Amino acid sequence: MKLTGSLIAAAVAMAFAMPATAQERISIGTGGTGGLFYVIGAGMAELITEHMPDTTARAEVTGASIENIRRTALGELELGFSSSSTLYEAASGTGAFDGDPHPVAALAYLYPAVMQVATTARTGITSFEDLAGRPVSLGPPGSNAAVLAQRLLESYGAFSPENAQFLSYAEGVNALVNGSVDAAVVLAGAPVAALIDLDAREDMVLLPVDAESVAGLLEEYPFYQLYEIPANTYGGVTDPTLVINDPAVLFVHADAPDEFVQAMTAALFDNLDTLGEIHPLARLILHETAPNTPIDLHAGAAAYFAGN
Repeated sequence: MKLTGSLIAAAVAMAFAMPATAQERISIGTGGTGGLFYVIGAGMAELITEHMPDTTARAEVTGASIENIRRTALGELELGFSSSSTLYEAASGTGAFDGDPHPVAALAYLYPAVMQVATTARTGITSFEDLAGRPVSLGPPGSNAAVLAQRLLESYGAFSPENAQFLSYAEGVNALVNGSVDAAVVLAGAPVAALIDLDAREDMVLLPVDAESVAGLLEEYPFYQLYEIPANTYGGVTDPTLVINDPAVLFVHADAPDEFVQAMTAALFDNLDTLGEIHPLARLILHETAPNTPIDLHAGAAAYFAGN
């Protein structure tokens, strides 16, 4: 039987309204086991289990952002990780969710996931304008990296379909080293393993964006942000690099009870020191940046941050 949107919403509301069992169970939608969503999600599950009475949380392996959003909307997950861009599109019914807005609300901005466009000194490329007519690896086909890379190159008039290659991050770096492409993109927290490897093998160059040149991009796609990668994040890159950020965001069902969401938020953000031990990027999860989300905060999360 096909469920209508109203029936799904009613089922979700009923699930949230049910009396607490002896042991409340919370599922967190993350990503693949090798990815950062899963690593940090597993750490969050431990904190929630430890600091929410009568509650057991677990990180669930998923297909990442889109699957997490769809399953949270259906009430199959209580928490989910998403890129900022995908979560915005889900809430607004655009992009991959065209005409089908999903009932999601943000719990917190987590950490930056930045568009790093790498080349090498031997290519002679020093700017995005130099990429016009040059072969570029944009990341895996259909990925957030490929979408953002195309939008970014279009901002500089440097995108051409015949020069676009859709390779994994590792494949893109190898293609750059062997000369098959002249630049490769990675959308991830910095430093990232693929570019650490490239920096060790070649004289790596990270291309900085110009704030004025990408102003139209940021206006058209308000879920993106500017972010500066600090100098010496990679050994061979001694200057700070201005880039585009599509940050990681933690979210919940829009109809989740305020007290429940506030308790989960407290379990995480009252224990950031412990969370920061999981991974270097987890140290960038901060009280002061947490409310900087692409969609509205859930009322429970907003209440927590207002009081802390």
